[in-house]
Amino acid sequence: MFGSLTERLQETFQKLRSKGKLSEEDVNAALREVRLALLEADVNFKVVKDFVAGVRQRAVGQEVLESLTPAQQVVKIVRDELAVLMGGVNARLNLAPKPPTVIMLVGLQGSGKTTTAAKLANYLKKQGRRPLLVAADVYRPAAVEQLRVLGERLEVGVFHMGGADPVTIARGAVAHATGAGHDVVILDTAGRLHIDEAMMKELERLRDAVHPHEVLLVVDAMTGQDAVRVAETFHTRIGLDGVILTKLDGDTRGGAALSVRAVTGCPIKFAGVGEKLDALEPFHPDRMADRILGMGDILSLIEKAQATLDAEKSAALQKKIRRAEFDLEDFREQIRQFKKMGPLDEILGMLPGFGNLKKLKRELALDEKELVVVEAVINSMTLEERRRPEIINGSRRRRIARGSGTTVQDVNRLLKQFEQTRKMIKQLSEWEKSPKKGKLKKLPRFPF
Repeated sequence: MFGSLTERLQETFQKLRSKGKLSEEDVNAALREVRLALLEADVNFKVVKDFVAGVRQRAVGQEVLESLTPAQQVVKIVRDELAVLMGGVNARLNLAPKPPTVIMLVGLQGSGKTTTAAKLANYLKKQGRRPLLVAADVYRPAAVEQLRVLGERLEVGVFHMGGADPVTIARGAVAHATGAGHDVVILDTAGRLHIDEAMMKELERLRDAVHPHEVLLVVDAMTGQDAVRVAETFHTRIGLDGVILTKLDGDTRGGAALSVRAVTGCPIKFAGVGEKLDALEPFHPDRMADRILGMGDILSLIEKAQATLDAEKSAALQKKIRRAEFDLEDFREQIRQFKKMGPLDEILGMLPGFGNLKKLKRELALDEKELVVVEAVINSMTLEERRRPEIINGSRRRRIARGSGTTVQDVNRLLKQFEQTRKMIKQLSEWEKSPKKGKLKKLPRFPF
């Protein structure tokens, strides 16, 4: 996400860092580049104008021009202003003091409302809630069935009444939730290919019938300024409490994320970052500003690791590492755990200094397909070979290569990489046990 914007901003700030002391002309030249980068990212032109004016007001002051690190001060100002532009702080869901909380999802057809409803139910379920999905879209073919299937996958209840009036369905769902102990009701409402009066009137009827605690607009981030215009219209007619941006992991220029809060005043509460049902994240403006500027997002990375990694398996692996018993079975398990965290681009984008992913992947020849090859090779080994890789001779290597659809060279490379990793782990284990714990010797390069 924001790939081209991040690249442009990093190039601009790199030019600033190459200068010692900054003049007002230097700052103005950099801000012209920032302005162009934001406009190319499809950010609303009025938002860009106000943003650049705010940054200029702070950046040409004595605090920056006379600073020992003026370029870093300018970057910090831009980062802070970006965070404010997107809302400043994470906006949480408004949960009712007396259950059930009613959340009404609205938006155009194709924005991903039904899938987002399921993702939101999954997110709330992990928070210890008991959500109920409601199929209030009675017009789109198979919409009810899609929601029912998603609910089954998540083991979340789905309320539907066939082709009944959506208002009747919504009222029935709230009554059912109250009796069945569900504390959150998520209404998946109907959309259209474009905004029309019939859709708006139906949404107004739904809103007035069940008085939702949250009205959330689901918009496709890849539609750029169209998403902002849609948000304005929905907010005027229905009254929004927040926005959920979908497809933020795609080839999006970022205009919607950077404009919608400033134009509508509605906070972005969640972002869809993938197709899987766990690919919905709370939107943190400050963290997103860091990622846009290539500063990483360590907090989100830690949260993702805590949510996806198996704590018991991690504890067992730590014990094996301390005993220097790390084998290819453990190596494979670590690859699988790593893949659970999401695409490599997304993970690297959360690390400081890894903002320019295209350039980084070219330089390091990073390819997620390599992980697939490694796992295929290990899967083609016998249990004994995975536990005792030293027994893998020439004939075994040829058999493993045939079984995994790879070459002997691929098998040799994996075994060499694994041996390097095992040496590194052994050295770390010995260092940890040492009472002196002096400097570590040079470690072998980790294969991934």
